[in-house]
Amino acid sequence: MLAHLPEYMNVDFKAKQQEFAAYIRNPHRNPAPADVQPERMAMYRQLFYNNIDSFLAANFPVLRKLLNDEQWTELAEDFFAKHTNQSPYFSEIPEEFLAYLENERQHPDDFPFMLELAHYEWVEMALSIARDEVTPAPIPNNLLQANVKLSPLAWSLAYQYPVHKIAPDFLPEQPPAQPTFLVVYRDPDDDVNFIEITPMTYRLLEIIEQNEGVPTATALQQVAEELQHPNPQLIITAGLQILQELAEKTVIIPGNSLLV
Repeated sequence: MLAHLPEYMNVDFKAKQQEFAAYIRNPHRNPAPADVQPERMAMYRQLFYNNIDSFLAANFPVLRKLLNDEQWTELAEDFFAKHTNQSPYFSEIPEEFLAYLENERQHPDDFPFMLELAHYEWVEMALSIARDEVTPAPIPNNLLQANVKLSPLAWSLAYQYPVHKIAPDFLPEQPPAQPTFLVVYRDPDDDVNFIEITPMTYRLLEIIEQNEGVPTATALQQVAEELQHPNPQLIITAGLQILQELAEKTVIIPGNSLLV
């Protein structure tokens, strides 16, 4: 009875699927399935690639602007050909692109800051679509005695390059002597903003993030001790003013604020 099965029932569909996908990913190195019209395969390939290309360009606009069309196409096609996505969701393609840049991309002509710039652009996107929301809460009158935590919609970041300044007319070839520290956050109006901060502020936010609900005074005292400043009170006073400003921007929130 098996001899009378229709011809399509004898096809190894898994092998056929792999053959199809290999051509879609990289038509320069893999032949098209022999039983599919070349025009149809070219159309399929272009549809798949265009989706990836447009999504990357939309989520990494600065990087796209820095590259000419040939450079961008090479980058997008290399990602499409080499990287195996771990997620089926389009919204997670930018994170997959970061993994590709970090682990698979090897090109001598790439900008030295490309991974950091892409990460910075991904952070903006990730915060814009994050599902977290923070219930508004008044800033304590005595912030020094309050418990605080970092908002889930605020990320403190450290980069070798000043990624927030990179543009077609500013393409650093070497990292500056001092790293760049930023806070990127989503405000109550759902706008994503960034602030350039000092190393001291970055360390202060790091302590707050690592010790959720830490008393403000404790965090400031720890920074003052780490800096070994001859007048710790100056550090505490300056740090408190900075935290007050960050609280007004909802970068830090009271330790009892609820997430919804």
